[in-house]
Amino acid sequence: MSLQDLHDRRKIGRAPVGMAAMLLPFEVDGRIATGAYQSLFAETLAAGLTPAVNMDTGYVNLLTDEEKLLVLKLAQEASGGAKFVAGAFIEGKEGDLVDLYRREIDAIVTHGGTPILFQTSQTHGMSPREKVKVYARAVRGCGAAYAFELGKMFAPNGEIWDLETMEGIMQIPEIKGAKHSSLDRMIELQRLELRDRVRPEFRIFTGNDLGIDMIEYGSDYLLGLAAFSPAKFAERDRLWVTASDGYLAVADALQHLGNVAFRPPVPAYKHSCAVFLHLLGKIPTDRTHPRSPSRPAWEREMLTDCAARLGLASNSHTQRPMPPP
Repeated sequence: MSLQDLHDRRKIGRAPVGMAAMLLPFEVDGRIATGAYQSLFAETLAAGLTPAVNMDTGYVNLLTDEEKLLVLKLAQEASGGAKFVAGAFIEGKEGDLVDLYRREIDAIVTHGGTPILFQTSQTHGMSPREKVKVYARAVRGCGAAYAFELGKMFAPNGEIWDLETMEGIMQIPEIKGAKHSSLDRMIELQRLELRDRVRPEFRIFTGNDLGIDMIEYGSDYLLGLAAFSPAKFAERDRLWVTASDGYLAVADALQHLGNVAFRPPVPAYKHSCAVFLHLLGKIPTDRTHPRSPSRPAWEREMLTDCAARLGLASNSHTQRPMPPP
């Protein structure tokens, strides 16, 4: 694909569907900061984005079953009946794959959410046909669900599917779209071409926090980066739809933030998100999950500059962080 081909694919004025993978914040004593979490949820809805809970940004791979259930309850309470997405994560559990997925799916649907199925290493050795069969059986009758294609730089249970598997997933009626997190533009463009040919209404949600301009080429988005500032992502989207040249400055500032926050080790972006939201006064601490990698002490200085570029703070002054309870 040439640069001219890429240019010709751009869809100026197309309104993207935006989802933000919610960060799970913590109190000083290590408890989940439930009030702050619900405030972030409400802020995301107010911006016009769909909250996605129990995702990688919400430490779903590190939470207990009880903690995941608590998050679903908090989301249900904060949603006011609005739509939200929730991760169905089964890695590390024993049993029939379909049964494991169904238990997660049923819990999500019961709490008013739409499930998005995380991959499991148990399917890595399967043929494309076998993988598709697992997904088809797991979501049968649930109404709507999403798939999640995750690169190993994010989690070892992730896998970037071959095109045969991806095409099979697209043809499952209940699966309305897939989040694609390879951080590779060309692979994502292949997904978009396949979508356009096989099932045009199927949504490809970019998970490329290092290439958030994939919305320009027909992707929607489900990003951990969107959790840093749902309002700024919503502003960027509006500027794209109206073909305003103001889009460039907002998009560039958001991409700068993504480049800083999603530098190696990539999973530590969750701590970057906590530092960012804390310096803006939105959560009570900048703590990350104790089993998640952390950033250095000077992270706050870097992210203060990022916030200033977005007009959310100045380099010399930020909002006072939330006091501990």
